[in-house]
Amino acid sequence: MADEGLRPIIVKRIKKGGGGHHGGAWKIAYADFVTAMMAFFLLMWLLGSTAKGDLNGIAEFFKTPLKVAMAGGSGSGDASSILPGGGKDLTRQDGQLRRGQNDTPSKKTTQRAAKQEAQRIEMEKLKELKKRIEEAIEASPSLSQFKKQLLLDITTEGLRIQIVDEKNRPMFALAKADLQPYTRDILREIGKVLNDVPNKISLSGHTDATPYATGEKRYSNWELSADRANASRRELIAGGMDESKLLRVVGLSSAVLLDKEDPFNPINRRISIIVMNKETEEAIEKDSGALEVSTDADVKEGLAIPAGK
Repeated sequence: MADEGLRPIIVKRIKKGGGGHHGGAWKIAYADFVTAMMAFFLLMWLLGSTAKGDLNGIAEFFKTPLKVAMAGGSGSGDASSILPGGGKDLTRQDGQLRRGQNDTPSKKTTQRAAKQEAQRIEMEKLKELKKRIEEAIEASPSLSQFKKQLLLDITTEGLRIQIVDEKNRPMFALAKADLQPYTRDILREIGKVLNDVPNKISLSGHTDATPYATGEKRYSNWELSADRANASRRELIAGGMDESKLLRVVGLSSAVLLDKEDPFNPINRRISIIVMNKETEEAIEKDSGALEVSTDADVKEGLAIPAGK
């Protein structure tokens, strides 16, 4: 009877699982997903704001990164380089300087660029003047027959116009400064167009190496070349050239020969007119003695000697 009053003891064992949706594992997975998406959208933004050429460079870098780094590729260790697309303005793709760098061109750089542009414009004007003189010679029946005696070229000093002697067609009377009629026509025709540019003019007379019988003691090739240069100056002015354009008139005798191999060649007897560029003009005005024999441009630029001479 006593055994009938006892109740059996039941033991329940509860197995604890992963916790279902109340656990924390899903948070780690979600964080990884958000990080991956952020990286993806950042990559898309970078690709959209980078120029095609830069993208090719980046691709090439990752193909051979060590080779690019050793070769000193763009941006490899250069702390002063401009970052394409970088800076405060993210809409720009042409690159911006880093903080602390001055993106304003220096005064010296600006002045140099302005000077180069002025020289380019001046050179174009001199080339145009050369073309106009050549056209004027071709268009004039009285001048076209003498075009072989007219040499035009661009030198370091500017546009050089040379009127040279021929064996049977001299510009001046023998051993004198008296101009032949055709020489007057040429000089007056040139004088008409020289006013078209603001440049100053340099004029020099040259002779060959044939000395006077009296030698250098009395009237010599030095006096003759100077007198011929002055006679040419008068004809240029008579043709319409403003006399204030003349900055220098010199006689150089046979010191600067056109044909060095034959000092007695008639081609060495010539009048040289130089429409000076601004640089030469300023150098003469600054120190007139420094360029006293500035027509050595004949030597520096090469000689325009007709065939056969």
